[in-house]
Amino acid sequence: MELAVLVAASAVVAATRSRTAKVAELARLLTLAAAAGEREVLLTTAFLSGRVPHGRLGVGYRTLAALPPPAGSSTLTLADVDAAFTALATAGGAGSAGARRATLDALFSAATADERDFLAGLVTGEVRQGALDGIMQLAVAQAAGVPLESVRRAAMLAGALDAVAAVALTDGVEGLQRIVLEVLRPIAPMLAASSPNVADATTLQGPWSVERKLDGIRIQAHKRGHEVRVFTRSLDDITDRLPEVVEVVAALPAETLVLDGEAIALRPDGRPEPFQVTGARTASTRDPEQLRAQTPLTTYVFDVLHHDGRSLLDEPLIARREILERLLQPENRVASVVTDDPGAAQRFFEDQIAAGHEGVVIKNLGAPYAAGRRGGSWVKVKPRHTLDLVVLAVERGSGRRRGTLSNIHLGARDGDGFVMLGKTFKGMTDEMLSWQTTRFTELMSDDNGWVVTVRPEQVVEIAFDGLQRSSRYPGGLALRFARVLRYRDDKTAEEADTIETVRTLAGPVSDEPDADA
Repeated sequence: MELAVLVAASAVVAATRSRTAKVAELARLLTLAAAAGEREVLLTTAFLSGRVPHGRLGVGYRTLAALPPPAGSSTLTLADVDAAFTALATAGGAGSAGARRATLDALFSAATADERDFLAGLVTGEVRQGALDGIMQLAVAQAAGVPLESVRRAAMLAGALDAVAAVALTDGVEGLQRIVLEVLRPIAPMLAASSPNVADATTLQGPWSVERKLDGIRIQAHKRGHEVRVFTRSLDDITDRLPEVVEVVAALPAETLVLDGEAIALRPDGRPEPFQVTGARTASTRDPEQLRAQTPLTTYVFDVLHHDGRSLLDEPLIARREILERLLQPENRVASVVTDDPGAAQRFFEDQIAAGHEGVVIKNLGAPYAAGRRGGSWVKVKPRHTLDLVVLAVERGSGRRRGTLSNIHLGARDGDGFVMLGKTFKGMTDEMLSWQTTRFTELMSDDNGWVVTVRPEQVVEIAFDGLQRSSRYPGGLALRFARVLRYRDDKTAEEADTIETVRTLAGPVSDEPDADA
């Protein structure tokens, strides 16, 4: 299938707010892709969901700032993009940077202006057309003529919708029913909704399991006999990096297991290290035993999805907890309290914050494990941090945001100047995008074609989940999960928060290099 056909469909989907129209257009395209084969369906599903199924491509905003001119006419196919992305993802060793650059230039020079915008958005995670998995699942069900629930369940058990779409359009319901939980194949993890406080999270009748929320790495551990595999939240296999997790799981008294939990680095006093310490450890591919000696990880398990040949996905949490209590030693269980008293839940939350943890997750004891879904059965409660920062620059949007100024660079006051702490496009409404495009055009002081530098005058209120040490930014700190709350026209840049305030919020941080170093 031609890339131009997919890009045109993406534009149609982005241009309408109608859910029905989005689904119809996506279903039409999936039907076209099915005529070309299963791989075309997989790629179409992934690309239109904003995903690259090839893994990390090693391409960022800075790389895309220097591209050759676009093509005047469309010649690219999905197969061409597939081959280029495969080459980018597998490039390694001496000369890999040059090979990656050549591959990228060849791909983008063959793309028209519209195709370049789509591809740029795809590789940077900025395809924004309102076609996330919920819409795409509806489209797959419509194109294949199968029940939506069959698609949803198969997608959670397979770990991603992309391959499931190909099965649905090829083999229908019968093919989807053959997709079951398999030990050693990861599934999409259950996700938690958010609540601003414990009171709002406990409005439904208890009792609840109120559990410590750890700021570690989400892991899914599988055991079959003597074989253990450990996967991340994004379903990457990191078994070889976590020998201490493998040892804990291997020692458990079961033939087959699938567990959900966290791995986290702790200080000698038992308090958690900053997330970045855990993240750097689990991201590193250096000698795992040497890393283990330097930064040991503690394994915590909070759920069990399969036990000795039996899937537990449809069992209530209270039954799954009973199995965990029989399987695990206390030091590997996540701290929790079962209560129907909102006051007791609030006190437990306060204890976790005092101990240095993120907060709590409040869980419905009667709920099954809704893999890959975010609903009201799990609700996380964390303190929300906010800062008033100054916009230093803004990046031109791509895909659905083409023609706008989108990703903002954030700075804190530092003496007579400003120091950058990160950037974000999260939390922006269409109205906010329109407003800031006008505003930052007025404040523009430089433009390199991708990044627009602006006069440091506009204050923005930013919510974030934490801070980590960073060698990327001069201030040595970076915001985690920053998102825009509102623009502060009532404040001048001189009233923005200082880097000293940010450092106070950060408290003691690790000297470990960040993952970007």
